[in-house]
Amino acid sequence: MPRIEFPLDGHPFVELHQLLKLAGLVDSGGAGKHLVASGAVHVDGAVELRKSCKIHAGQVVVIDDVEIDVVD
Repeated sequence: MPRIEFPLDGHPFVELHQLLKLAGLVDSGGAGKHLVASGAVHVDGAVELRKSCKIHAGQVVVIDDVEIDVVD
């Protein structure tokens, strides 16, 4: 499974749909919202349907076979 390490760079959190965009998995925030709404995104092992869910350091987001590790 490919892994991406995503640093928050001093920010307390990133919204889920923006994380997908910033990590390069979708072309836009809108595409990220659609992907989340489809049920294809897991946060810490559970399906996440909230597009603007706040993702903090230490959480793991999985889409298909890509894992995003969110770090400080």
